[in-house]
Amino acid sequence: MLLVIVVVVSAGTAAANQGESPSREIGINAASAGLTLLYAPVKMTYSALGLVFGGIAYGLSGGDSDVLSAVVTPAVYGDYAVFPSHLRGQQKLEFIGRDPAYREQKVVDTTIVEEVY
Repeated sequence: MLLVIVVVVSAGTAAANQGESPSREIGINAASAGLTLLYAPVKMTYSALGLVFGGIAYGLSGGDSDVLSAVVTPAVYGDYAVFPSHLRGQQKLEFIGRDPAYREQKVVDTTIVEEVY
């Protein structure tokens, strides 16, 4: 309950500073808090199981760290909370995580341009 109160109060302040409708901002923040209460336990369970099965895979592979990383990385990385930016579509919610090295890469336009001679 305290979390909801903090979210609502901070939403009103943030909305007033940005010139957005305070009721809309409060609704988005309340929705993100409510969805996080449902999403976070599922993500934490997935992460914990990934660690367990990653350890088992590591042992069965004879100590191959690549196998451990292939199992643990998707489970442990990713988002553990639903933020208002996820609900606004400004940021993608990542349940299955990616290695941070791949997360930072930007997609480059691969349009082929013909040269005229």
